[in-house]
Amino acid sequence: MNITNTEHFGIQRKIVAAMTTDSWQNIPHVSYMYEPDVTAFYKEFKKINISREADEKITFNTLMLKVITEGLKAAPIMNSHIEYNKHLIRGRIDTFEDINISMPTILPNGKMMTVNLKGFHNKNLEEMTDYVNDVRRRMEKTDLDEVMYRVSIENTLNGLKKGKLFRTACRLYGSLTGKYKIKHMTGKEKKDYYSIPESERLTAKDIEQGTITVSNVGSLYLNQTGANALLEIIPPQVCAISVGAILDKPLVVEKHGHKVIEARQTLPLCIAFDHRVLDFGETIPFMKRLDYIFEHPEIIHSWIPEKEIEAKKTEASITHIA
Repeated sequence: MNITNTEHFGIQRKIVAAMTTDSWQNIPHVSYMYEPDVTAFYKEFKKINISREADEKITFNTLMLKVITEGLKAAPIMNSHIEYNKHLIRGRIDTFEDINISMPTILPNGKMMTVNLKGFHNKNLEEMTDYVNDVRRRMEKTDLDEVMYRVSIENTLNGLKKGKLFRTACRLYGSLTGKYKIKHMTGKEKKDYYSIPESERLTAKDIEQGTITVSNVGSLYLNQTGANALLEIIPPQVCAISVGAILDKPLVVEKHGHKVIEARQTLPLCIAFDHRVLDFGETIPFMKRLDYIFEHPEIIHSWIPEKEIEAKKTEASITHIA
């Protein structure tokens, strides 16, 4: 066989490979495909952007982060971390009030970075939008490899603290020797980069472990017709959610007391959870909350600051009088 290209793992691929291998080797995954009807919800979503400037528009991705956040409030155990000793069969579940979403994001150079969107449990749609926009702004001055290197160093130190000496030694050897040696900034290049204020670039704190991972694969390919049926859970998280692209499908709906087949818009979501922590029944409050939101899409407006809602009401009233 003819090899067309050979590329040794860089720092980003090393970290992804280590995390995903750990995930599949140690976590008993369960996944469920949830596919709600979002026809009315999507129509309501488009209304909130009618009078907004391009740089102020709320994306469907941000709206879904808000929807998922509301669902997690109804099923808080999905927003947990696990500590488990398989030899002693001892475990601990830490459930968090803070909802910090790890979201894989494509950088301007085409590479992928998982960003920790912090404090979404107490943010409205406007605040979420501003947060995501600020992250994307800071990405433009961020060196992915340097940030990943800092995270790698921190993970190595944590491994030593936890007594994982052999594992840590192997990782150090694999990352610091031969053709697999990790390259990082030194000298003037490093000095210049770190002279950029942290308010203008992403740091290791921005990509540290969140409480749950949400991937929007639908935003990567809007015209796809499939759905993600399984995804890895990144330890110590106990849940991961994948949002697909909106699909047109024939559904049975009730109209005037009769069931009819109608073209509707559906949104496939894959919910993967750690069976050591959750049983299927514990995810039901999450889905029921989402069902309610999709069936009552006007709730979207309650997630926008009151002053904007009142301003829109005033404008609508003046228009009506005129």
